Amino acid sequence: MELYGGLLRAGHLPVQVISMFFAPQRRAEMKRFLAFLLIASLCVPVFAAGQSEAPAAKPQEIRVLLANHPYGELIKPMIPEFEAKTGIKVNVESLQESQLTQKLTTEFATGSSTVDVFMTRPLQEGLLFIKNGWYAPLDAYDFSDYPATSVSLGQKDGKTYIVPLVTEWQVLYYRKDLLRKAGLKVPTNFTELEAAAKAMTSADVAGFGSRGKGAAAVTQISSFIYNFGGNYLDKNVAVFNTPEAVEAFRYYGKLLANYGPQGVTSMSWENLMPVFQAGKLAMWTDASVFYGQLVDPTKTQVPAADIGVAQLPAGPKGDHPFIVVSWGFGLSSKTQNKAAATQFLEWATSKDLAVKAMLANITMARDSAWTDPSVKQKMNAELAATQSHAAKNGYPFDRPFMSAVGKARDLIGEVVIEAIDSKGTSTRLQALATEKVNAVNDLLKADGEYGGK
Repeated sequence: MELYGGLLRAGHLPVQVISMFFAPQRRAEMKRFLAFLLIASLCVPVFAAGQSEAPAAKPQEIRVLLANHPYGELIKPMIPEFEAKTGIKVNVESLQESQLTQKLTTEFATGSSTVDVFMTRPLQEGLLFIKNGWYAPLDAYDFSDYPATSVSLGQKDGKTYIVPLVTEWQVLYYRKDLLRKAGLKVPTNFTELEAAAKAMTSADVAGFGSRGKGAAAVTQISSFIYNFGGNYLDKNVAVFNTPEAVEAFRYYGKLLANYGPQGVTSMSWENLMPVFQAGKLAMWTDASVFYGQLVDPTKTQVPAADIGVAQLPAGPKGDHPFIVVSWGFGLSSKTQNKAAATQFLEWATSKDLAVKAMLANITMARDSAWTDPSVKQKMNAELAATQSHAAKNGYPFDRPFMSAVGKARDLIGEVVIEAIDSKGTSTRLQALATEKVNAVNDLLKADGEYGGK
């Protein structure tokens, strides 16, 4: 058989082998040879496959969830650059903020999530996600460029789970041309705010707008409650039924009902901003992060020269607009691609991108972004002044800081709707607020967070 193998490898058969077909005495040996030839022919492809190059490694791939927030919209077009530089494939999903929270919560709770990196709201889901172990600890991340207060929102037991991303505070956007036409100055207190809203309301323009859509309104009415002397929680006990808080609900409801756009109880920021951009809203109070979109000539019909931004007017009991870390980034504790996910996280929260965001009027949490020379040169002076004011006088929460904050916002939102629907005159507003306070306290108790007796 060694002979036959050598002949086979040589690629030809000599006359001696061929003669086997005609020599009867050698038929048995010929059968053995043919069997060897068949086996050898079957093995050749296997040997060849074994000698070929190993298949290329599968490229790294991650799933990233972004909010349809100005920062999410800013970085999406840059992701292909990240992919080209790193070789990491990024599968991006962009969702409205409440949908993002719901999707993450559902996937994590059911153990079905394949998400690796995601935008997150520290004040909305931070406590719940940390408690449930859904964030991966960020032990190697450098937090030295962030205010300690912003980092502390995402910490527990010495571990940090959230990278602060965007800082927001409440401001008043207004039409400079309409104020001039009405012979008014920028309102500095709630009395002047109501008078300006009334004066600028017409058949074509609503004088004042803010979120009226139940739970969504909770963040924006927060500053009104603080400026009336109220609060949502006091030492982890719900207190938004105090006379001060109820008066704030009445005032907010009266403004929106009398001078707001039609259908305001179904409007959040994504509904109100287009109304302002279309020139149909004289004043709008919301987060500072939207200024860049309001003055973007590709998105608004109102000339940038006619758009002003001022600090929220003071109330009868104070001047305390919220200033919060509205968005951050987190890693999933269940990620199967931690190295690639961490690389994306560090890129998405980098100093370079923070500066680009600031130049686009997105107010970032990094300290260095505020001191960057190019930012200081371009930053709108009015917006910078509102930041300085809020940093000195502001309140670090724009909603109840608790694990069940989503349910709490729904409950408080019912009080907001009642106030708007009744133009602030509802006789049951106090009782409704007390009912919802008790319900929020029940949520706190159920999660072991209640601070009362």
